[in-house]
Amino acid sequence: MEKEFIEQQKKKLIEQRNTILESLSSQSEEMKRLMSATESGDEADLASDVIDRTLLDSLGAQDAQRLQLIENTLQRINQGKYGLCMKCGKEIPQARLEAMPYAALCIECKSKEELRNRR
Repeated sequence: MEKEFIEQQKKKLIEQRNTILESLSSQSEEMKRLMSATESGDEADLASDVIDRTLLDSLGAQDAQRLQLIENTLQRINQGKYGLCMKCGKEIPQARLEAMPYAALCIECKSKEELRNRR
């Protein structure tokens, strides 16, 4: 795989990581605001705050999972293993990596994994 492509992907991943970290930080601030707001308010406000908190928790979990994928990918870049399928060792097509820079499996292996998970 071309070194220039890998460097571009590394830059893209670092930008995504920074965006997620900023998002998680702002969600944390929003959570603090919601917690202090629940101390005084009527039942409708409390119900709305619970929904907001649940949504923020869900978004936070998704961001945290994506952050872990990005961190793992940055490690693979540093190890010289970026772009190689972690199951079969075949090269992952650049088009797939451009669409999903943190892809760790080739399309064939990913499809097999999804089929197993559905059962």
